[in-house]
Amino acid sequence: MTRYGEFSGALAGGCDRLVHPAASNAERPRQRRLVGTLLVAPFLVAGSGVVLVSAYLGAAATVAVIFAVFSLSWLAALSIAPIRRAGLVATAALIAGSLALAAIVAAAGGLTSPAALLLAALPVEAAWVWRTGRAATLGALAALAAAVLASLLSSAPFAEGALASGWHWLLSITWLATLAARAPLFVGHGAGSSDAAPATGLESIVRAVVLRIAHNGDIVEVSDQSRSLLRLQPELLLGTSFFDRIHVGDRVAYLCALADMRGGADFRAVELRLRLPRQAAEDAGDNFQPFALEMMKGEGASIVAIVRANDMVADLRENLAKADDTARSAELAKSNFLAAVSHELRTPLNAIIGFSDMLLHEMFGSFKEPRQKEYVGIVRDSGQHLLDVVNSILDVSKIESGCYAINPEPFRFREAVDMCASMMALQAEAKALTVSIDVAAGAGEVTADRRAVQQMLINLVSNAVKFTPDGGRVEIGAKRLGSRLHFWVSDTGIGIAEEHLSRLGTPFMQIQNDYTRRFEGTGLGLSLVKGLVALHDGTMSIESAPQEGTKVTISLPVDGPSFHAEPAMGELMRLPTGRIKEMRNGSLRKAG
Repeated sequence: MTRYGEFSGALAGGCDRLVHPAASNAERPRQRRLVGTLLVAPFLVAGSGVVLVSAYLGAAATVAVIFAVFSLSWLAALSIAPIRRAGLVATAALIAGSLALAAIVAAAGGLTSPAALLLAALPVEAAWVWRTGRAATLGALAALAAAVLASLLSSAPFAEGALASGWHWLLSITWLATLAARAPLFVGHGAGSSDAAPATGLESIVRAVVLRIAHNGDIVEVSDQSRSLLRLQPELLLGTSFFDRIHVGDRVAYLCALADMRGGADFRAVELRLRLPRQAAEDAGDNFQPFALEMMKGEGASIVAIVRANDMVADLRENLAKADDTARSAELAKSNFLAAVSHELRTPLNAIIGFSDMLLHEMFGSFKEPRQKEYVGIVRDSGQHLLDVVNSILDVSKIESGCYAINPEPFRFREAVDMCASMMALQAEAKALTVSIDVAAGAGEVTADRRAVQQMLINLVSNAVKFTPDGGRVEIGAKRLGSRLHFWVSDTGIGIAEEHLSRLGTPFMQIQNDYTRRFEGTGLGLSLVKGLVALHDGTMSIESAPQEGTKVTISLPVDGPSFHAEPAMGELMRLPTGRIKEMRNGSLRKAG
């Protein structure tokens, strides 16, 4: 009986598609049963005709009769939704059925034939479709008229000499078998017996779409709330149509919940996204909206599901969109501000630095006081420091926005190390630091932006020199491992505590302690290094401990960035979004 319930539910879902969407809750089940009867009845009539008529009319006439029966019956079923006059179609079908059965009974030998039992199908089927006493009465009158007509047709040429036969019982038995199969639905049991009563009851309590799911997973009943909540007619969700509208990423969760319910669970809830019709023609893409679905046991083997809007997810999505717009506006404002500041600062700074150099070289006369030259030197150094800060801010901003131009080219890595060591030599000598170079002979060439790699080395060595006490040691090393070049800068400086390690590399973030307060800085050096490393598809790690020194290790692909094969000269290398986030917030590891 459970298997029949699944079949009848699927059949009801198919018939419901031929019912007009505007049909009321009370009228829809009747029209659905009428459609099913009109679709199935021709098979019984045609089966009777091929046995009884072929002997008198011939094969050609029999095929024509069968074709006419199927065409007229199915045309009537298809006309229910367009003309929206189900009562008229039902009356016409009852009259046509009376005529057909009268002819079959007459051709089978008259009212004494076992085929005469088919006349009982008229009142029974009328009661089956409309479920009213008036319909049963009309069907009984139609059966009586068919019986009188069959008596009159017994003298017709096609029925002349026809005799009753025992095998005529097959016709009546076939119809009785269909009646026995539908018996549970007559008495109010089985799938589809109640005309949306459970759904209507739930709809009056919650604002949700109520689904009845058969044991095989097909949707056999949908409440009218789907018109307003999902903007879909109920018949468009029957069968497997509801599953087809679930987002691919949510289908596994839905099927798992359905399997749990079939396995005996009492309740399951799942969040999913449903594809809804677009409200405006200009809307682009699939319109997936978040919904919450709750499953519970229904009558028999069916499952009742409640689908309601997931307002929490919708609100979060709306807030996220607003926050994204705000962030974009802030990013644009920051870019415009930095562009304006760079223009307004770099132009006078270049003039200050240039004229300070001229004064320091006493191109227009010597200083009368030694302190004058000292002060001019301070002005020149301060201007250079400020220019370096402005350039670092611009570089970090370009990297974060994905518009930092790099020109990968092959060069010997040792040359970049030697240039960095020579530039930092004076600062190291001032603090009596030992700078050692340990570049393996096999390091060879690397394909990267030479200026960017030199900037990485200069920033790392500058930090090492700055935060290493007098008499300490700084080491620059490199070696090649497979297809990647690993290089590092280590020192014997103050080191970094574990709680501060995760903040390193964040723009304008400087670790504060008794030692670092003595040094100037913006916290942009390491952030710029991280951005340049990410731009080259590389990785960076820091090993450090307080009073034990720091070691920064960078790994770059020898053949250049993998996400951009051969960039043209000056072409913009865009940093992927994930790497931008990593550059801003990426954690660094700490060694023992």
